[in-house]
Amino acid sequence: MRTLMAEAFTEVDMTRLRRAVAEKAEQAGLHGSRRDDFVLAVHESVVNVVEHAGGRGFLKLWTVNGVICSETTDHGAGIPEAYVREDRTPSERADYGRGIFLIRHLCDEADFRTGPGGTTVRLTMRLPRRRVRGGMRGIRVSAPGSRLLGRFST
Repeated sequence: MRTLMAEAFTEVDMTRLRRAVAEKAEQAGLHGSRRDDFVLAVHESVVNVVEHAGGRGFLKLWTVNGVICSETTDHGAGIPEAYVREDRTPSERADYGRGIFLIRHLCDEADFRTGPGGTTVRLTMRLPRRRVRGGMRGIRVSAPGSRLLGRFST
């Protein structure tokens, strides 16, 4: 496990945190639209803490076994079960309630642990497999006096 960041936050930290998460995700190997999706999902979890759970929380970001993970925790009153259910689609006319829906659909996995003592939101995205640089480009296999038996490349 490699911790990329771990810090408390409030409303004044939201923009800086979003940039830091984007930078750390990029450094970890998450690129393009998958990086953008992950950053937006993490940002939505931070916004939910600020808007609905007392304005203070803690964000941790790490990588482990080819996955990037974030965990946002707060000490609010918990999320009503109707919002946490996976099958809940927000109304097109609703002014709020889209954050959890977005979080669930932007990440590979989203786990919500909530109750009267607070909420923990854990988000994960698989990282692309890293290509080995400087590895073998090709191998020629042959026996003395025989024709070429095979050619392999990586």
